[in-house]
Amino acid sequence: MTVSSSDAAAQATWPLLVDACRNAGLDPAGAEPVRIADNAIWSIPGNLIVRITRPGRRAAAHRELLTAQWLAEHGIPAVRPALPSAVDLPEDRAATFWEQLPDHTVGRHEDVARLLCLLHQLPAPEHLLALTDPAAKARIRLEAVHHAGVTSDDDMAWLVAYADELAAAWGSLPQGLAPAPLHGDAWAGNVARTHDGHAYLLDLDSAAVGPPEWDLTSTAVKVTTTATIPASEYERYVNAYGGYDVTMYEGFEVMRGIRELRMTTYAIQTAIDHPHTADEARHRVACLRGLKGPRPWIWTAVPHPPGSPGPIV
Repeated sequence: MTVSSSDAAAQATWPLLVDACRNAGLDPAGAEPVRIADNAIWSIPGNLIVRITRPGRRAAAHRELLTAQWLAEHGIPAVRPALPSAVDLPEDRAATFWEQLPDHTVGRHEDVARLLCLLHQLPAPEHLLALTDPAAKARIRLEAVHHAGVTSDDDMAWLVAYADELAAAWGSLPQGLAPAPLHGDAWAGNVARTHDGHAYLLDLDSAAVGPPEWDLTSTAVKVTTTATIPASEYERYVNAYGGYDVTMYEGFEVMRGIRELRMTTYAIQTAIDHPHTADEARHRVACLRGLKGPRPWIWTAVPHPPGSPGPIV
């Protein structure tokens, strides 16, 4: 069976897509990979999107559907499920089916802020779990790539210890904004902006309840860590959220460290299927270890959607 993509990761998830579609009574013929990363995202005929989780994320997929339905009930612009239930797959995976959005681009930072402002004002639903350790995602990636050879054993040992250090620091964060529903991975790449100017939240599988500062940190690091957005654009982002600047929060350094670590482990994970990005992964590790001078650092985007580097992740 061939797929219209030379990407090995897409080829690997094709059998899962076929299984999911058949269980849902849909035809996968003509499917195209949209993005193969933490989740494998495919487009299938009928203007549908299929999201296949990585192993061990079945429960998160079921919660994601509940989150999407909850957002719809509250009128928050977000992707909408095409089917109400997930299809369970081997290795504790699941596939979910979504309505495809009209033609769109990556959201603007102001779009992210406005959507977060709406989200953070809602009462938390019962199905959302507390965000207790956002560094866990980085540790899971490190376990998966430990023997891949992308970075040295010394670097890997340091990263694991650093992840543990950040997790401990998260447990004693200073008081900030009141806990609220979170997107969990709120950056411009997880917001779609259609040509008519409407913005929608995407990728709801990390939604949780916790400090709103965590959602705001993803954009703040674009100023403090990678300097990929100018101060004037960040100021508009802050204003769109209501004037709150997360970089002034006492716990920002910890949150920034976790976000940087997640960006770095994503690059390491990506380098397994895209070996030409290994140098970027090692560069990010060197930055975290203090070998490349003070922030901001120059980080190059690793593959995002097929054929496009996308925003820096």
